[in-house]
Amino acid sequence: MKQRNVLNHRKKAEAVYPELVKWRRDFHKHPELSFNEKRTSEKVIEVLQSFDGFHIQSNVGGYGVIASLSNGDGPVIGLRADMDALPIQEQSVCEYASRNPGVMHACGHDAHTAILLGAAKILSENRKHLKGTIKLIFQPAEEACDENGESGAVKMLQSGFLDDIDRAVALHMCPWQPRGTIQLHDGPSMANNDEFDLAIKGRGGHGGYPQDTIDPLWLSAQVLQALYSMNGRKIDPLQVGTISLGQIHGGKAHNIIPDEVMVKGTIRSYEKNVRLTLIDELENAASLASALGGSYELRINEGEPALLNHPYINEIIEKAAEGFHIVKKPFGMGSEDFSYITEKIPAAMFFLGCRLEEERGLHHPQFDIDESALVDGTAILVGFVEHLLKR
Repeated sequence: MKQRNVLNHRKKAEAVYPELVKWRRDFHKHPELSFNEKRTSEKVIEVLQSFDGFHIQSNVGGYGVIASLSNGDGPVIGLRADMDALPIQEQSVCEYASRNPGVMHACGHDAHTAILLGAAKILSENRKHLKGTIKLIFQPAEEACDENGESGAVKMLQSGFLDDIDRAVALHMCPWQPRGTIQLHDGPSMANNDEFDLAIKGRGGHGGYPQDTIDPLWLSAQVLQALYSMNGRKIDPLQVGTISLGQIHGGKAHNIIPDEVMVKGTIRSYEKNVRLTLIDELENAASLASALGGSYELRINEGEPALLNHPYINEIIEKAAEGFHIVKKPFGMGSEDFSYITEKIPAAMFFLGCRLEEERGLHHPQFDIDESALVDGTAILVGFVEHLLKR
C-alpha cells in the first residue's frame, strides 16, 4: 500500500511537470534580491489563485505569501520555499537565463518555489482526502538580513501567522547528489553563522619612518596568524567549527602606513558551546593588537542558528521518499534561516539531488539543475503531507 501511494504521488507530480518547468524558468528569468521579491510574490499569488480552496495572505514579513488549505480539525503542517535570488551575474547562455543584470537564482530558490506550487496544485485537487490544515510558506529574504539583522524567516515568524503550525518541512536543491537521491541528517545539519567586523588600530605615518608609527598592518599579521592557527589548537578536531576571513582593508598609498586595518569574516559552528568558544578565541586573537601597542574594536553580528533537523520529521520524509536513494550525512557549513523555524517546532529540511553531468555548485554563476528533479521534490512534499493528514 505504501509503495502504491508513493507511485501515485510521483505519477501526479509527473503530470504537472510541464508547469513545474514553466514556473521555474519564469522565476529564473526574473530573479529578485532579498526584500525585493515583488514580481515573484505576485506570480506566486497569480498561480495559487488558479487552484481551488486556498486562503492567501500576502505581504507577510515583506513579500512573503502564506496559502492555507483547510479541511476540518487536525494538525497544521507547514511547507516552506524561499523565493529570493543572489547578487551574482549569471554566465549561462540558456534561453531562461536571468534578464536582471547582476541578479541570479544561483541557489535553487526558483526550483523550491516551483516545487511548492506543484505541491499546491496536487494538494488542492486531493484536499477532501486530507484532515487538517496545510500552510504553504513562500518566504522572502533567505539570503540576506535587513538593517536589524533579521531575515525573511524571522519576519514571517514575527507576523504570528505561523504560530499554529505543528510540523514543518523544507527542501533544498542539492547539486552534488544525482536525481533520485535525497540527503537527510538528524540534529545539527547546517551551521550557526555569525559575522564579525574587526578594526585593528595603530598610528599611521610616513612609510620611510616606520619607527614613528604603530603599524596596524603588522599588528593584523599577528592577529591573522593567531586566527588561522585556531582550528585544531583551540577547538576539538572532532567538533565542527571554523572562522573564515572574507575581507581585509587597509591603506590607500604605497608610502603611507595607515591608522587602521579592517578585517571581516564569518564564524561557523554546529554546537552552541563551540559557537561561544570561537567568539572568545576571536576576542583573544584580536587582543594581540593591544598587547603590541595598538588597539582594536570587535563587533559580532549574530546570524542564523544551526539547522536542527528533528528525527521524527526525517522519518516522515524518508517514508514519503520511499524508493529514493537516501544519503544520511550533514549538509555542510553553509547556513539556512529555516533554522529559526526548526528552533521552535519539530521540523526538518532535506536536500534533493539535482546534479548535472557537469556539477555546478551552489552560488556558481553557471548554476543550473536537472529539472526532472522538480517532479521528485513535488512528489515528496505531497507524500509528506498525506502521511500526516491522511484521513
